[in-house]
Amino acid sequence: MTVLSERMDSVRSVALGLWVRQGRVHEDPAESGVSHLLEHMVFKGTRRRSARDLAWELERLGGALDAYTTHESTAFQARVPAGELDVALDVLCDLAFRPLLDERDLEVERDVVLEEIAAAADVPEDVAFEEHARLLYGGHPYGEPILGTRASVRSLPATALAAAHGRAYRPDNVVVVAAGAVEHEALVAGLARWLPDRAPGSAPEDPPAPVGGTGFRRLRSPGGGQTHIVMGGLSIPYRHPLRYAIYVTSTALGGGMSSRLFQHIREERGLAYSVYSFHAFFSRAGHVGAYVGTRPETADEAREALTGELARLAREGLTEAELDDTRSQLKGQFLISLESPVARMGRLAGIALYGHRYRTLDEVASRLDAVDRDQCLEAAAYFAPDRLATLELAPEPALAGSAPIGR
Repeated sequence: MTVLSERMDSVRSVALGLWVRQGRVHEDPAESGVSHLLEHMVFKGTRRRSARDLAWELERLGGALDAYTTHESTAFQARVPAGELDVALDVLCDLAFRPLLDERDLEVERDVVLEEIAAAADVPEDVAFEEHARLLYGGHPYGEPILGTRASVRSLPATALAAAHGRAYRPDNVVVVAAGAVEHEALVAGLARWLPDRAPGSAPEDPPAPVGGTGFRRLRSPGGGQTHIVMGGLSIPYRHPLRYAIYVTSTALGGGMSSRLFQHIREERGLAYSVYSFHAFFSRAGHVGAYVGTRPETADEAREALTGELARLAREGLTEAELDDTRSQLKGQFLISLESPVARMGRLAGIALYGHRYRTLDEVASRLDAVDRDQCLEAAAYFAPDRLATLELAPEPALAGSAPIGR
């Protein structure tokens, strides 16, 4: 097991997290969503605690318990006052490694996840990004929904959850991270006390790198008053040396109110309320892109404006002034975010999960300062419109005859 901690003398709490290398990319296609459903199920109780007891153990201290699933991992997190680390370790290890996974609980929690899927389907922007991911990744697991589909969640048996738990929820497949008022020796001693004695196994296999798709697809959705346009393409994986240049370039393009997209498309032309860039990094790939939400009658104009800004970025890169300002912006955001134990915990988890070297805050700032215009021009090439897949989701009346979304 990998165990990392970072002491913060200025806080009086501890953020503790347990990351399991089990996510959407490790699932059999017939069991889509099993990682996320399993994340829900471990909270239903253990031999020592009921579902309420798991939550109350920390809430009675003023703490909190949470979890989430990504494409490449499942995380369980606790936040407790200083001095309560052992309680948090006991609860996290109990729910993660010793869940009951009772079939009667599965029927209830299956409905909860179906409600979660339904809630996401009611947010057109989320739907647009989900459909864009499918278009971009062309069937690769990176482009498939973490929640699974209604059909797959309804059909998942308890045996599938138990099998996934047995394969992945082992100490050698887990990263434990803590930040805040924590002593590393106490963290390790607590883990020795509460971890199960479970034999190591083979590491989960990551999928091959995706090929990626381009082109344009238009879908309709019932109701709504906006057209949602997502343009994005494949970029680089987490450990690629160009990652910092992607951060800088994407931020200058659409990372705030002073960015190109916000100033041109919203402030100057009034074509959108929400417009921004995005980027993500996985172990085998990554993607970049931009989003704009606009009225159906201005969709063509907004799409052309977005395409024009992306083409200009890919052609010219950033100006020296933009580069200086954005580096300063990112350094400030990074320093502010790391005043939080939860943010520090998440940073350490990323380092462990992706085999990245730990860097001090000064080293990260130096990395950002070292990004130059040539690197940003290389990063900007990933935003070129001819490399991108475009998904447009519009209200039904504006697109009579278009194919409905298959969900």
